[in-house]
Formats: sequence, structure tokens, C-alpha cells
Amino acid sequence: MEQRKYGLFTAIAMIIGIVIGSGIYFKSYNILYFTGGNILQGVIALCVGAISIIFGCLAVSELASRTDKAGGVITYSDKFWNKKMAIVFGWFHMWIYYPTLTVIIAWISGIYLNILFGWENTLERQIINSVIVIALLFCINMFSAKLGGIFQRVTVVVKMIPLILFGIVGLIFGNPGEAWTASQAAGTSGTWLQAIPAVLYAFDGWIIATSISHEIKDSKRNLYLALIISPLIILALYLMYFIGMSSYMGPNQIIAMGNEHLDAAATKMMGTELGAKLVLILVIISVLGVDNGMILGFIRLPYSLALRKMMPDSEKYAVIHPKHGVSLRSGFFAFALSMIWVIAHYFTQKYIWLKGQHDISEIAMVVNYILFLTLYAAVIKLAIKGEIHSIWRGWIIPILAMIGAGIIILSGFQNELFIWFLVFCAIVMGSAWLFAVKHPEIETVNLEEIDLGE
Repeated sequence: MEQRKYGLFTAIAMIIGIVIGSGIYFKSYNILYFTGGNILQGVIALCVGAISIIFGCLAVSELASRTDKAGGVITYSDKFWNKKMAIVFGWFHMWIYYPTLTVIIAWISGIYLNILFGWENTLERQIINSVIVIALLFCINMFSAKLGGIFQRVTVVVKMIPLILFGIVGLIFGNPGEAWTASQAAGTSGTWLQAIPAVLYAFDGWIIATSISHEIKDSKRNLYLALIISPLIILALYLMYFIGMSSYMGPNQIIAMGNEHLDAAATKMMGTELGAKLVLILVIISVLGVDNGMILGFIRLPYSLALRKMMPDSEKYAVIHPKHGVSLRSGFFAFALSMIWVIAHYFTQKYIWLKGQHDISEIAMVVNYILFLTLYAAVIKLAIKGEIHSIWRGWIIPILAMIGAGIIILSGFQNELFIWFLVFCAIVMGSAWLFAVKHPEIETVNLEEIDLGE
């Protein structure tokens, strides 16, 4: 039998490690851009995103507390709906959600690496850096699960340092009064709803922790607690950083400098180029921690589907390597999908197919919340059956999660390519449904009889 390696702290560390990192550093500029430099609207957008995530976490935790089997959302869809819904969820995550986020986060690290070493910050150089980052992190998590867990815990501690540092310095030495009353920056829309996809990116990733539920000690308790504690910590840190950075640099300057504003803020704060580089190194470690958490979950996804015979050649992907403790074939397949999306991301950025500071991951995250609605509905379904007696847990929490998801979905239509991407996602999910229909053996797999150690 496979040993459970991760405790409560690691589960919390994984959620915080995935969520905090690239998003708040990279998307603060986008939030200010879409709100016209209005900090108050930015705070509102952050709080709306946080509320959606918090109630989403609370709703999913109700499902997580009722099973400790592998697969996360795939397991929940299977157990609380049916196998067809599970395979739809699984294929979307495998083919679209995980690889797009993995690629975008690695791309962000590539941008900061160029700034750190003084390399020409071209798109091509960013892409090369991102490929190297993805390859290294896949190697770490495929060939040493223990090392991947250690790296995740270390990066969580490291990534909090610049967040707290910029927050405190900005509030003390910045000019909050002037920043909050700054006039709208030229060329921006001034609508907080358009900022929601950027906020969503900053908060997204929490659901990925459920992919290692079977590797968490006492997962029914620890994963439940982790899904509640983590988003509250994240919101507090985000608000501190966003308000502090905006006060320190000024919204208009941040918008004008774009992704370069972080390096400028570090130089201003530390007073020397060396000090700024040290801060940037901490930020890069933070971003790498995010991608590590993504990949940690991603390499287990094809394996999780294969256990349920929900993909072709399942018997090959369901084999755990006796030394490394993961399915190597699952990991290599996940890596190949990431490389495909690297190419897709390059062309969308090169030819500006996504206008207005958007990227491929934002649309995937919005579509993900369409599927999350089924999980929130499953909680209400349990309440109707009488398995959840609390009105707060069985009705109010999932309904509030649905409202939050609805706002997020509405924001997705602000992206001019959302409809076309939605069509593509529908094709992938439709293919998953047809696969389930043509393979009735999927329905015969008893989730409770699956031995994760085999």
C-alpha cells in the first residue's frame, strides 16, 4: 500500500503554495489596469474573488470530508453524481486546465528570470525559460515525491516574505491617501468586473490540493481544515500587498510600467540593485512554488483517470513506479500536454489574439467554474437527502458559492475569445462524454475497491 506522506501543514502549504505566488505579483498591474487605477475597486474585486473561493472551498470541503479516495474533483463528481460527469471533469482538467496554468506560471517565472539576469526580455526568451522551468519541476516531482513536498513547504515560507515586506513598507513609507484618490489612468476601462479574471488567476489553484487527498494523512479531517484555513490567510496577505504596493508606487506608475513595476519597487525599497535582486529572487522562488504545486497535482491526473478506466490505455497509466511512488507514464503525458500549450501560448501572445492583457489560463479558469457549479449542486443534493442537517452548510454555503461562480462566469464574457474557447472546451468535454458512452466498463469500476498501492 502507498504510504500517506502529507500532513495538515503540507496540505495548507500546498494550497497557499499554489495560490500565492505569480498571481498577486503579476496580476496587480492587470487589476489596476482594468479598474482605471482605482484601488477601492481593486479591493472590491479582490474581496469578491476571495468570497467566491472561500465559499467554494467550504462547499467542496463537504464533499472532501466524505471520501479519502484519489482524484479530487474527479472522485467527487463520480461519487456524488456519476462517472460520465467525472470523466468530463477529468478530461477538461487534463487537456486544458492544468496545462494552461502550468504554462502561464512558468512563463511568468521566465519573465522575472530575464529581469533578474538582465537578459533581453523578449517573448522567445521568456518561452525558452518557461520550458526549462517546466522540465526541471516535472523531474523533481516525478522522481522524488518527498523532495517535491519539501520544496513546496519551503517555498510557502519564502513567498510570504516579499508579500509582507511590500505590504508593510508600502503602508508606512508610501502615500495611501494620494494613491486612493488618484485619477483614472489613460486607456483603462475603469470597471471592476473586467478585473475579475485577473483576480481569479491570483486566487485560483486551491482545488488542485484535492488531487493528493489520498496522500494526505487523515484526509477527511486535514483536507477539510486546509480548505477552510488557507483562503482566509491568502486574502489577508493579498490585501496587505495590493494596498501596500499601490500606495508605495502609485496606481498610475504601476500601470505605466506593467510587469517591470515589481523590479522598480524592489529597487526603490532596498536602495541598491543588489537588494532589489535579492527581493526578486524571493519572488521567483514564490512563483516556482506555485508551478511546483500545479505540477505535483498534474502528474497524478492521468493516473487518477486511468484507475477508473477513464482514458485510452488505462492499464499502462495506472502503474505506480515502485521506487518513485508515482506513475511515470502519467507524468510524461502531462509534460507532453504542457509543451503543446506552451506553443499555443506563444502564438496567442506573439500575434495578440487575446487583447487587453489577457492570457489562455484566464478563460480556462472561468470555464472551470462552470463545472464547479455541479460540485456546489452536489452539496445541496446531500442536504435534500438529509445527509447534511445544517442549513448553513447544506444550503447557504453552496448557494453563495454558486453566486460567486456566476459573477466569475459573467466576467469571462469580457474576453473577446471566450465564446470560441468555450466551444473548444465543449468539444473536449463532449468527447469525454462519448468516450464514457462507448466504454461501459467504466461504469463497472467500483471506486471503493481501488487499491492505490497497486
